[in-house]
Amino acid sequence: MNTEKGNLSIHSENIFPIIKKWLYSDHDIFVRELISNGCDAITKLKKLEVMGETTLADDNVFKIEVIVDDKAGTLTFKDNGIGMTAEEVKQYINQIAFSGAEDFLSKYKDKANEDQIIGHFGLGFYSAFMVADQVQIDTLSFSEGAQAVRWMSDGSSEYEMSDGDRTERGTTITLTIGEDSKEFLNEYTVRSTIQKYCSLMPIDIFLMNPNKEEPKDENGEPKEPAEPTPLNDTHPLYLKKPNECTDEEYKEFYRKTFMDFKEPLFWIHLNMDYPFNLKGILYFPKLGNQFDTMEGQIKLYNNQVFVADNIKEVIPEFLLLLKGVLDCPDLPLNVSRSFLQNDGFVKKISSYITKKVADKLNSLYKNDKESYEKFWDDIHPFIKFGCLKDDKFFDKTKDIILYKTTTGDYVTLPEYLERNREKHENKVYYVTDESLQAQYVKIFKDHDMEAVIMNTTIDQPFISHMETKETETKFARIDADLTDTLKDEDDTSEEDNKQLVEEVQEIFRKALSNEQLNVSLENLKAEDISGMILLPEESRRMQDMSKMYGMFGMDNAMMPTNESLLLNKKNKLVKYIIDNKDHENTAIFCEQIYDLAMISHKQLAPEAMTKFIERSNKILQKLI
Repeated sequence: MNTEKGNLSIHSENIFPIIKKWLYSDHDIFVRELISNGCDAITKLKKLEVMGETTLADDNVFKIEVIVDDKAGTLTFKDNGIGMTAEEVKQYINQIAFSGAEDFLSKYKDKANEDQIIGHFGLGFYSAFMVADQVQIDTLSFSEGAQAVRWMSDGSSEYEMSDGDRTERGTTITLTIGEDSKEFLNEYTVRSTIQKYCSLMPIDIFLMNPNKEEPKDENGEPKEPAEPTPLNDTHPLYLKKPNECTDEEYKEFYRKTFMDFKEPLFWIHLNMDYPFNLKGILYFPKLGNQFDTMEGQIKLYNNQVFVADNIKEVIPEFLLLLKGVLDCPDLPLNVSRSFLQNDGFVKKISSYITKKVADKLNSLYKNDKESYEKFWDDIHPFIKFGCLKDDKFFDKTKDIILYKTTTGDYVTLPEYLERNREKHENKVYYVTDESLQAQYVKIFKDHDMEAVIMNTTIDQPFISHMETKETETKFARIDADLTDTLKDEDDTSEEDNKQLVEEVQEIFRKALSNEQLNVSLENLKAEDISGMILLPEESRRMQDMSKMYGMFGMDNAMMPTNESLLLNKKNKLVKYIIDNKDHENTAIFCEQIYDLAMISHKQLAPEAMTKFIERSNKILQKLI
């Protein structure tokens, strides 16, 4: 055919500069779009062969090649798919692609962030102009007797089309890379981009570099180059049936996909065809106590083409702590985040994923409790976060939430309440720092009592959540109050005891120069304990809240402490103070008892610690 020049049927002369500016942060997606086009062209040809409308050579091997030529300044995408005739080029390139560009831009360029489309799908061929000063298409249709076609455009509204010289079926798109996009002439950059978007595409993708130095042997002589290997996995593991996959295959897929060489704890293989198509694998990495700094990675795919990471509108928020791959061909693309938030179909997908995760956890608990307990320290932040975020997830997992106790075993809430019912009914004692609260833990152990360990960031909001769900059960930190189990009977009358408390309180207030100090007296079974600091649970939670406010620059100095000093009447030192309130050593003993109790409760301030050490030395000197 004669060379044909024409104008593209678009109204905006500067559509490509606008697109380039608008998608600046995602301008590498042209690689995905052009490779996807090649993949589609090959898929169409495969279908025609199955339908008997064409015959392919026995040695035909479908592939997509990406060629980086930094000397020529070009990046080329080559496929051996269905190809195009001149009429098809006019239809799909001159009309559909460029009118689609205009529609795409008018629809989305002025949207707010929450209305931006997910993944920018649909940019198609014209995305090439985001990085190219000129684009050339060389194509030959599979149709018998078809004439090769060459098409060129510089991104303006003009194009040129003529007969081409291509002899093999398929399409080659050559981009002359613009000055501001020269990074796409770097082999490493292109390789990384292909692996980002196309690592699971169903057609082999090869990266070629004609300017690469020829390999040489140990003698410096040229040697046969190694066979090129595809950059992608055309049959990702999640497409197989779960019963066809081995543990080692799951681990290898995890290592390769996330470049994480720590083994996952376990995984969930999703494989659903109805009422929607969803396949994927979710992995539970080791979270441990690093919940607050942990970042997961859920990769969302559409027919093996990468869409985006961590789309919270599709994936339940608490699952974003996990790592995984989800492929949902039914997921609507070219839609905004706000659309996804309100789409009923998307909500069904999210609910299904939540259910499958809960089912897996229940199955593990019932069928392999030993492993479940072994994993618990790593997975409990995720489960608790899920309970906070999703009531349905809480309902499905509340009976398999474990609590590690100070005796070293794991129990459910009903088990803990039942075996401690006679000692403290419907109350759960917990520890936030086993070292700092060691004295309280020891007292509990000495009296055959146990507390649960709640020492991660998520535990405080989780405790409050549990109290709203289990209204008859209360949680109290181990230093919040004193259970009757730890006390001995006291023969002192209420009136006499009240008077004694007032006297002792006055002694300690004077010695400590603290008129606000509250003191109480009890007969503790453990005679070696002189005193303990108690802080009511509500007050302690208020303190925690004030610390949080302090982190945000708010003044927390106004928060009352409500800490009280409980003294043990059976302790010899306390008895000495009661009997010798005017002795010269009484004040120093009061200070020491108070600081010893406080050290078991929380860390002393630097000034208080200095005084404690100096005072301890004085007391030791008195013993010489």
